[in-house]
Amino acid sequence: MSFIHKKFRYTFNYVVLFIFAINVIVYYLTRSNPWLEANLSLNPVLVIYNKAYWQFVTYMFVHSSFSHIFWNMFGLLMFGLTVERGIGSKEFLLMYILCGTLSGFLSFCLYWFTGQSYVFLLGASGAIYSILFAFSVIYPKADIYIWGIIPIRAPILILVYAVIEVVEQLFFTNNGVAHLTHLFGFGVAWLYFLIRMNINPIKRWKDTYL
Repeated sequence: MSFIHKKFRYTFNYVVLFIFAINVIVYYLTRSNPWLEANLSLNPVLVIYNKAYWQFVTYMFVHSSFSHIFWNMFGLLMFGLTVERGIGSKEFLLMYILCGTLSGFLSFCLYWFTGQSYVFLLGASGAIYSILFAFSVIYPKADIYIWGIIPIRAPILILVYAVIEVVEQLFFTNNGVAHLTHLFGFGVAWLYFLIRMNINPIKRWKDTYL
């Protein structure tokens, strides 16, 4: 078995709660310190010229407002604990950090090569969307209740979210939301399952429903 596919010994240590706590702490530290927020967020100019490579990781722990962190942490708790219980804490942590980092890196490449060098990317959304994708693969028959009343199967929700993000990116590009980072979150999670876990998400969904 190759190093890439080597499995961790299963443990469940509520690592989601530690991630949650770090996000909350960073949020309150950056509210009163704009310099800290700017240096922890992901900015192409700072990465290229100041070698601020840590930003590929730290950006996912920085949030711009209470509603921003509230909805990201809501998603983390809602889906993260179940995913962590399913794959184990070490695998979950690896997936969360790696997918979040890669989502940021792909966004950085897009910003740099399209001349959007002064964008500051921040928020856990790329990593959260990866976890949402993971939930739909691990629990393809699970129902998620929209507004608490409308049930929708997890893989269908992924498709709906993907369509919404594409439409938002095409027609509402000035709303300050990094829609492509969300889509990158789905994409890198899909690759994570293919490469790391040797699971084809599309085949799993087809085998479940066809």
